Amino acid sequence: MNILVLYFSRSGNTKKLAEAIAGGVDAVEGMHGLLKDTTEVTKDDFLGAEGIIAGSPVYFGGMASQLKDVFDRFVTVRQKMGDKIGAAFTTSGDLSGGKETTMLSIIQALMIYGMIVVGDPLDATGHYGVSCTGAPDEKTLTNARKLGMRVAALAKKLKA
Repeated sequence: MNILVLYFSRSGNTKKLAEAIAGGVDAVEGMHGLLKDTTEVTKDDFLGAEGIIAGSPVYFGGMASQLKDVFDRFVTVRQKMGDKIGAAFTTSGDLSGGKETTMLSIIQALMIYGMIVVGDPLDATGHYGVSCTGAPDEKTLTNARKLGMRVAALAKKLKA
């Protein structure tokens, strides 16, 4: 079963986080982290996924327009996304650069798609999702893998 790890990354930091999240998904038996950036994702990727973990750098306190565009373009499949697992992640260039508001903007889109939204696990940070300032360090990459594992495990349980 696939979990779509969808991201936009200009500097490469958000992509590094996405790769770690996909690795966490892959660590759950029978699950696959389908890593796609906003230029290559398709409606079939959305429909074929048991969950979506979406990420973006912080742009004026919200998700990048490239990620928002994906949610806008695929709204026609919204009725088929209900009860799938959703989660968010972000990177920023500044410590107080709007990471939480950016994750909330992604979470809003996932909820409008009818998804069951989860944050990162309590043994990570237990908040809105995974985030970092600049390039992710090893602790952040570990937390990213934990988020991927959490979403994959929940999606697997829900499907069973």
